[in-house]
Amino acid sequence: MTFEDFLAARLAALLRYATVLACDPHLAEDIVQEVLARAQPRWERIATADVPEAYVKRMIINELASWRRRRASRVVPLSHEALETVTAPDSDRQAELGERDAMIRRIARLPVKQRIVIALRFYEGLSDHEIAGLLGCRPATVRSHTSRALASLRANFPQDTARIGG
Repeated sequence: MTFEDFLAARLAALLRYATVLACDPHLAEDIVQEVLARAQPRWERIATADVPEAYVKRMIINELASWRRRRASRVVPLSHEALETVTAPDSDRQAELGERDAMIRRIARLPVKQRIVIALRFYEGLSDHEIAGLLGCRPATVRSHTSRALASLRANFPQDTARIGG
């Protein structure tokens, strides 16, 4: 598969993925652009990997974590309207959309590693072992990040305790 074929097939999905991780569509575009600019000259080697998309997604995770370390900035959570431009709602019911928007805002306030773990677990449906492989850490570290993130969400928003993580 050529780099251009990969872009044509997977660019939109990579942008959605980065948006979920970053909680900011503009930052997601910057990260994906940076990652693709670095991947393009190395594409022959990347394309020979078992799953080149997984490799590029790992690059996106690393770039987001690196960007957060380089810049001391606060994330401005997405509004419902902004989120709708990158993902379609599961349902049109107003209450569900309000809850979804509130949860995205809460998740966006988490530290970047915790937010990445939550996104990979609940958006991508990955296991602890798979997330650990992407982040370059142990599964126990992934479980720790998950536990802390869910505890933070529960502590700060006790009315959602029944919905968050079980």
